[in-house]
Amino acid sequence: MDAPILSLKNRRAAAGGGADDLASFIRRRQDRDRETYLDMKTMGPGGGFPYGDWERDIQAISDWLVAEALGRVKVRPLLAGFCDAMNAAGLPILRAISALSTLHPMYVAHTYTYVRGRGNVTSDIPHGAQNTEAWQKSPLKPMFDNDVTECRYDLTDPAQVAPFPLLAEARDLGGTDYLGLLTLFEAGGELPDEVHHLDGLMTSWVTDRPEGFAAKHLRALRRLVPRFALAAKMAKREETALNIVTAYMGRDAGCRVLNGQIKLGDGEIIPSVIWYSDMRNSTELCETLSHGDYLAALNQYFACTAGAVMEGGGEVLRFVGDAVLAIFPIGDGGYSPEEACAKALAAAGRAEDKLLRTNAARRAMGQPELDFGLGLHVGEVMYGNIGVPARVEFSVTGPAANEVARLENLTKETGNRTVVSARFAAHLDVDWRPLGSHRLRGVSGEQEVFAPPAAH
Repeated sequence: MDAPILSLKNRRAAAGGGADDLASFIRRRQDRDRETYLDMKTMGPGGGFPYGDWERDIQAISDWLVAEALGRVKVRPLLAGFCDAMNAAGLPILRAISALSTLHPMYVAHTYTYVRGRGNVTSDIPHGAQNTEAWQKSPLKPMFDNDVTECRYDLTDPAQVAPFPLLAEARDLGGTDYLGLLTLFEAGGELPDEVHHLDGLMTSWVTDRPEGFAAKHLRALRRLVPRFALAAKMAKREETALNIVTAYMGRDAGCRVLNGQIKLGDGEIIPSVIWYSDMRNSTELCETLSHGDYLAALNQYFACTAGAVMEGGGEVLRFVGDAVLAIFPIGDGGYSPEEACAKALAAAGRAEDKLLRTNAARRAMGQPELDFGLGLHVGEVMYGNIGVPARVEFSVTGPAANEVARLENLTKETGNRTVVSARFAAHLDVDWRPLGSHRLRGVSGEQEVFAPPAAH
């Protein structure tokens, strides 16, 4: 290789749980089809993969990748299995990096890095990463600049390595040759101008073979990587579905829906600590602030309250206008009653701490301060799908869910930011401040309520 190569051949073909062991896959295939796969005891060094026949080994890896795409594949073990198989077949891969675009409110892509003998590393790429120096100096960026889907660098040539820190890292690992490939997930799709618009897979492959990649190695990678991309695309679909339901429903509710709880009425009765917080003076803020400033204030309030719940191990179920409905589950897969109450109370304190910092920043900018009221309760709730058959919502319902909203209303009447029920207070030995007995709208009899210690 005399110069870095940007392949002018546009390879925009459509392409595109852990990875199963390749030898186990071959063994299963042999059991199903003896005419296609001879007995492993008679094939290959030591019996089994690798067979010692280059084309047959590459075909076995190809079949394995397709089989993985049909299962519940995850990219990290898939990449490790793929690289280990290529090394075993005689295609020496020292390092491989796979960057998979994703649909996520915080990240634009996930990267998976394999280094032979060192295992895998996974990292998340945040939105806006295309503007960073790391991307501007990436050896893969020239593919987007030149509208091509392949690049190659000689790691033994200092002139080719110098502009790209990642190439220097690969060279220092012992790499001699670098191949970058881009696989789009849309047949006949156009390569986007910017990487953050990519719907596809970027991969780089580094060998430590003294002579670099041989011609047959390059042919094998060009053949196999689209199949790897196919499996990665299937993993991405499952991950995207999980990202969406987690972002809009919460992780537990989202997983329940993905696992089949989708019909109206699907659900169960679960004991929980129930959190209901509501933003104060929201109507006044909405009328006096611009649309953008009000949304910013609303999201700051949610960061204080819902953010504290999530950090404390709770599950945010709904944003009801400017209110937050959340639970800390008790029992199977959840917490003990004492643990759930302690976590909820700690989250309440954390929310107040966040509010203090938020308001300090808002005062410094001349913006109105924010406030909220919070009710905490313990009880059994119906956790499942409500609505109409064609439009359902996963949430909690039942008397306890109604009571916690009424408790929150008492924060205005009593002048305390947080009010808890007697049932909640009974689970924690803290210096509760009694607020007397109150009648909750729609609830028979009077209910004794408490406020946390003054620190809250």
